[in-house]
Amino acid sequence: MDEKITLLLVEDDPLACGKMAAALTSAANNFAIVGVTNSSTRAMQCIREFSPDVVVLGIRAGERSDGLNFLNELKGADLPLPYILVIADSRDENAYRLARQSGADFIMNSDAEDFSAQSVAEFLKVARAVICARRSADAKEGHASAEEIEEKRIQRRISSELDKLGISSKCIGYRYLIEAIGIIMDQPVQHVCRMIGMQHGKTENSVERAMQNAINRAWTSTDSEELAANYTARIKSSKGIPTITEFIYHYAHKLNNEF
Repeated sequence: MDEKITLLLVEDDPLACGKMAAALTSAANNFAIVGVTNSSTRAMQCIREFSPDVVVLGIRAGERSDGLNFLNELKGADLPLPYILVIADSRDENAYRLARQSGADFIMNSDAEDFSAQSVAEFLKVARAVICARRSADAKEGHASAEEIEEKRIQRRISSELDKLGISSKCIGYRYLIEAIGIIMDQPVQHVCRMIGMQHGKTENSVERAMQNAINRAWTSTDSEELAANYTARIKSSKGIPTITEFIYHYAHKLNNEF
């Protein structure tokens, strides 16, 4: 028999929580529930204690959600990332967007006509291969050196900061920014764009252009209040958009204080 997929259920609606737990428990050959909570603090404790394969996270409409805060905290933590299935009300488009930026693997619409607790269980059965593949990858990572594990942890933390600003992970500059911040965190160097270009077989100018474009898109598409809340450095440019150097050194300094 295949090993069961372990689940953590994070949901603040007691009725929805009970239905979900019952549906998942009825599929006992497939799933094992390791925790049920409505607290992001307790959810993090469960993840540290049990390392569940999947987190099923309910996000209610209209919240500046504890669930979204939990996602951001999880993404920046020194932990293997479980598969995140978010259940959200489609009326809250902001919650959808923030959940995706914060690392949700899949989002189900809780007010869809065909939505039910049973449909969640069926979806997880279908996604089993993807979930198990992630578990295997995390197990292999367990054999990595301490330096490699720390590097991945730092990369995840940088990624979470970029996501808060709405910088798309699909942008070429997204990966370059993560690498540049990591390099400067280790040791301030000149010509960081040139270094990254050499690693990727690109010119220094193309790397610089990709990073600046990624920053520019965020400053023209992300809500100004979100930018102000998450990017606290003084912007010297008259355009109101950080330069690459300002941006990289701000986050290198900020995250070095953590690590």
